Amino acid sequence: MGEVKPNKRVEEKLDEICCLLSRSVVLQEGAIDVGKQNGETSMSLLRHVGTDTAPSQQRNGLVQERTSLVCAETHTSTRSTELSEIVRTDLAREERNLAVERTDVAALRTALARDKTSPSQESLYMAEMRTCLAETRNMLAISRTIYCKTRTELARGRTYLALIRTGLAFFTIAIFLFRQFGVSWWTAFDASIAAASLAATAVGIFGYKRTVHATKNLDLVAAEHEASQSDLKVSKA
Repeated sequence: MGEVKPNKRVEEKLDEICCLLSRSVVLQEGAIDVGKQNGETSMSLLRHVGTDTAPSQQRNGLVQERTSLVCAETHTSTRSTELSEIVRTDLAREERNLAVERTDVAALRTALARDKTSPSQESLYMAEMRTCLAETRNMLAISRTIYCKTRTELARGRTYLALIRTGLAFFTIAIFLFRQFGVSWWTAFDASIAAASLAATAVGIFGYKRTVHATKNLDLVAAEHEASQSDLKVSKA
């Protein structure tokens, strides 16, 4: 009984070994299949590499062309940058020169405007003076008209006074003739002279009164005109 147990253990171990061997065989066969598959994959990769060589060469050529184009573009951009800097510098210099010229022209225009403003102010002052003188002349013309009318009325009054004086003189002559010759055929002539002298005296008195009234009215108008003229002078001052 003591010997049977070791045999079972040996058998179990042998079974395990057999299982391991069978598994190792299976794994080796799988490894062989994997190696075959790897070989086929390597062959297919080599074929693909062989077929991809021409496109890769073309791609390399395109990369070189693109590199040359990039270099040319870089050179062109550098040149354009240099040209733009040169042009921009020249334009900035010309703009500065134009700004200086524009400033000079503006200063000259300001000076001309100032010179033109001075005669304008003088002409305006002269126009105001001319207006004042014209107003003064109008006032003087109105005063002269009033005084001329007054002088005319006074001359008319002097004429009426002369008429009164002449009428009184002829009336005196008529009375003297009546006293000298008495009642005779000269009496009608003396009466006509007396009537004419009285009529002339009446006309002279009536005209003189009208002249005195007109002269008073003209004096009032002259006083009002002088008052308005003095008010105008005060407002101007």
